[in-house]
Amino acid sequence: MHEFTLKGLGWWSSGLPDWASASAFVRTGEVPEDARRKPAPELLAPNERRRAPDTVALALQVALDACATAGEDPAQLSSVFTSTHGDLAITDYMCQTLVDDPGAISPTKFHNSVHNAAAGYWTIGAGCMAPATAISGYQASFAEGLLETIGQLVDGTDPVLLVAYDAQSTGPLAEISRSEDLLGAALVLSRTDGGEAPRLRITRERGDVPVADGPLSARHAGNAMAPMLPLFEQLARGVSGTVLLEAGPGWRLRVEVVA
Repeated sequence: MHEFTLKGLGWWSSGLPDWASASAFVRTGEVPEDARRKPAPELLAPNERRRAPDTVALALQVALDACATAGEDPAQLSSVFTSTHGDLAITDYMCQTLVDDPGAISPTKFHNSVHNAAAGYWTIGAGCMAPATAISGYQASFAEGLLETIGQLVDGTDPVLLVAYDAQSTGPLAEISRSEDLLGAALVLSRTDGGEAPRLRITRERGDVPVADGPLSARHAGNAMAPMLPLFEQLARGVSGTVLLEAGPGWRLRVEVVA
């Protein structure tokens, strides 16, 4: 078992565009009126912001918010970016264009199609020279990202930023890789004592994960990053408790939140 301090948290989902609204929704069921429809991270210059796909804007927004609440300089943090699918809308565009007119592939779309696109935009926008990792583990993507993060912490890097995100899928890919709306969250984790900050005690173990039925899990069940939601529901409640996260076939993460 490993224990870490949760120094900062960022959140964005469709209709709940920040952690304050998400945590209020868990406690009261209230949804803010006139919520912003898309994230617009100030880290990017206006022209880059217009060019960036939803996945990049989403990832950068929650990453910035997590760093702000942690009081950490984005330029100094090692980071782990995890996404189940990357940008399936761009993947669908690429596949369709290769069938219809291969020579018409957009260089910008191609540039944004790689799985580490968000990590690349982050390091450029933040001026960050620290290592950035981009991974995917299908339904275990969040848990695998969390394992990578704590591995770096145990190895001596401190603190580390974890960013998890997925967006909507389109076209034929939506039939086999379903994902709806926008959902992203970020954590800044540290080995140092954070005073009154929550602590996470994390253990990898054999076992299955029960079907999640919390408020966020019900609202965002269609998004590919939904397996992370039990942890954020527990954090929103502001009390100690334990959640189980899918970590691959036959494996799970037991995360004890010490509020």
